[in-house]
Amino acid sequence: MDPYFLQIEMLPALHGDCLWIEYGRGAAARRMLIDGGPIGAYAALQRRMEQLPEGDRLFELMVLTHVDTDHVDGLVRLFAQPRTAWEFDVRDVWFNGWKHLEQQTLGANQGEFFSALIENRLGSGRWNKAFGGDTVVVPEEGLLPRITLKNGPTLTLLSPTRAKLNRMREMWRKTLTRFAPGDLEAAWAALATQKKYLTDKTLLGSTQELDARLLRQALPDRAVPNGASIAFLLEYQGMRLLLLGDAHPGLIVASLKRLLRERGQRRLKVDAVKVAHHGSKSNTSDALLALVESPRFLISSNGAIFRHPDDEAIERIIARSVVQPPELHFNYRSERTAPWDDEVRRAELGYRTCYNLEPDAPMVLRLERAD
Repeated sequence: MDPYFLQIEMLPALHGDCLWIEYGRGAAARRMLIDGGPIGAYAALQRRMEQLPEGDRLFELMVLTHVDTDHVDGLVRLFAQPRTAWEFDVRDVWFNGWKHLEQQTLGANQGEFFSALIENRLGSGRWNKAFGGDTVVVPEEGLLPRITLKNGPTLTLLSPTRAKLNRMREMWRKTLTRFAPGDLEAAWAALATQKKYLTDKTLLGSTQELDARLLRQALPDRAVPNGASIAFLLEYQGMRLLLLGDAHPGLIVASLKRLLRERGQRRLKVDAVKVAHHGSKSNTSDALLALVESPRFLISSNGAIFRHPDDEAIERIIARSVVQPPELHFNYRSERTAPWDDEVRRAELGYRTCYNLEPDAPMVLRLERAD
C-alpha cells in the first residue's frame, strides 16, 4: 500500500513567501497554497500552476496570511486573470479583509484589491468558509480554532488575535487614500488601473561565545501587519508542519502554551517549522524554540530588500533547537545564506544545511508515513 505523504514546496518567491503544499496517498494529491510572493516572483507561481495535471486543478484552501506586498501581490495577480481564463478552482480562501476587521490593515490597498477579487471571482460563500464567513481569529480563551479540510489535514489556528486585528484595522484605515475601507466596488475599479496585476489590457548546538551573544535579546517584532498574520499548525496522518507566516513570536508562544495544555504535553513535536518573517531576528525567540521539537527549519528569502535571514535568528535556532543538530533548509543560496555552508562552522556549532541549487525551482521537503 502506498504511504501517505505531506509535501511542502517553498517556491522561489524572492524576498517573500509562496508555499505550495500537497498531501495524499499514492498519485492522489490534494493541495493548498499559502501566500503568493511579491509581483516580481509571479512567474514562479505561474510555472507551478501550469504543472497541474489536467482535470486535477482544485485547491482545498488558499491562505493570504497578511497584506504585506511580499505575500499578497502574487495572489492578486493570480486572481486578476479573467475568471474564464482560470485553470484552477478553490474551495476556500482564508484572508481577513476590511469587513472582518470591522466586525469587531502597508498593503491596505492590496488588501482591498484582493477582497474585491474574492468577492467578484468566487463570491462571499468561499471567503473564510471554514469560519462561516467570519474572521479568522484566535479567541481570547477556550480551545484554539481547529479546522479539518475535506479528505485532508487538520489546521489549528495560532494567530492572529482580535487585539492584533484591531491594530491592523487602524493602520488599514489610515493607509487607504483612494477609496473608503470596504468599498469593494471602488477597489475593483482602482484595480483595473494597476498594470502590474493585469495579464493584458483586460481586468482580471551552541558555544560559550554564541550563548553570550544570544543573551542580548533582539527586540520583538512590533510591525502591525505581521501581528495580523495568519499562522497555524498543519497535521496530517501523524505528520506535522508549523507554518508561522510573519506572526509575532509572543502570540505564537501564547497559543502554543494553550495547545500544549490542552494536549497535556510539554513540547509540540513537528517535522518542520517554516520560520516566521523569513528569518528575521525579531520573530524567533528562545521561548518559542523551547516549546517546539523540530529537526528542520525552513527559511524562505533571497536576502533582497530586507537582507533576511538575520544571522541572529539562525544562530538562535542552532543554539536553542531542542533537536540537535538542527537542519536548516534555504530556498535560495544567497549572500545571506551561503556563509552557513561552511564545514568548520557546521562542526563548531553543530547543524546541517540544505540549499536549493536551482534558482527557478522550489525547495521541496517531502514527508511520508506508512499505515
